[in-house]
Amino acid sequence: MGKVSKASLPPQSMLHGIKQPDDFLDCYRCETSIDVDQAAKQAMDFPLWVTWLMKIRNIAVTPFGLRTDLGEGETIGFFPIVQRNDTEIILGFDDKHLDFRISILTDGKHAYGATWVRRHNRLGRMYLAMIMPFHVLIMRNAIGRIE
Repeated sequence: MGKVSKASLPPQSMLHGIKQPDDFLDCYRCETSIDVDQAAKQAMDFPLWVTWLMKIRNIAVTPFGLRTDLGEGETIGFFPIVQRNDTEIILGFDDKHLDFRISILTDGKHAYGATWVRRHNRLGRMYLAMIMPFHVLIMRNAIGRIE
């Protein structure tokens, strides 16, 4: 795994177009020269323990009526592609408690992995607080898989 560090979201990211002051946003980066398609595939190729966490999550949120299906269309890893250009792929979906996006962006020297979340209600705030330790571990690990 490559060296991963906390980073600021690059100014060219499409996430800047949706971020509002109360939204959650974090970003990590690693050095690489690969293109965004390769970077996204490597980052979203989750290990078995993440797959199991997602299965547990789906069982736990079912009574609350949260989405456990990720919709139709092209996906990378677990998540549907929402938007893309030559240097950035945005994955994610909207739900009743929160909307989230994962950005994988490359600039020829680095790959960035950012997560944006807009919480809609108390359930969204509680959900984000509960998953935060896992989120940091999963995202740092995902960006670290990029070669």
